[in-house]
Amino acid sequence: MAGHSKWKQIKRKKAVTDSKRASSWTKVIREITVAARAGGGDPGGNPRLRTAIDAARAVNMPHENIDRGIKKGTGELEGSLYEELTYEGYGPGGAAVFIEATTDNPNRTVAEIRHGFSRNGGNLGATNSVAWMFDRKGQILLDANQYDEDKTLELALETGAEDFGREGDQYVVTTSPNDFHAVQDALRAKGIVLESAELAMVPKNTVKLEKSDAEKILKLIEVLEDLDDVSKVFSNFDIDAADLAEAEA
Repeated sequence: MAGHSKWKQIKRKKAVTDSKRASSWTKVIREITVAARAGGGDPGGNPRLRTAIDAARAVNMPHENIDRGIKKGTGELEGSLYEELTYEGYGPGGAAVFIEATTDNPNRTVAEIRHGFSRNGGNLGATNSVAWMFDRKGQILLDANQYDEDKTLELALETGAEDFGREGDQYVVTTSPNDFHAVQDALRAKGIVLESAELAMVPKNTVKLEKSDAEKILKLIEVLEDLDDVSKVFSNFDIDAADLAEAEA
């Protein structure tokens, strides 16, 4: 889990500008629209939409924006038709990179992603070139400073989590996709506040990167995540704590 969860730690500690928030809202609205189109506009019967709405609330999106996104998905309002696509490649140091995108123009998206790779020491690969290195899992992050580790571990496993670990000042709770929402509900019922929760591509093994490649992979991921069409980026890199601290500075 090193790559994605460590990158989330870095982003959490960076200042969030208005432009970043606008970009985040664009991505969240697209996910709400796609989720509503795929499974209907009722979050009670559509787990994916429920997750998207939770993500929207986490970035302080107004209710009217959320409602508009749902209605575009269900066809009550006119909206763009988005495709969900994945892209795969390798970054500096041989780290695998898996990208999820939501786009109304695949030609534009692949061109932007290829450009991002080529300008930042990576290469866009073929389908299934790295997907086999990852498993689809639920990933829930908790503030490790707020809860006792042993008690939280016991509670997470009791609620149906597959794994529990600590990375920096966060606990990482891993679930199967099917148990993702049940574990969240059980944790909340016990008074645990979730920092974030998402379905992620979790690497089966990690690639240790030296400092120079570590800096490059973080830059590559930042460039890719800044693209409007890119929803999420996952990688299997691992970075020493000291190098990670420098990247956070």
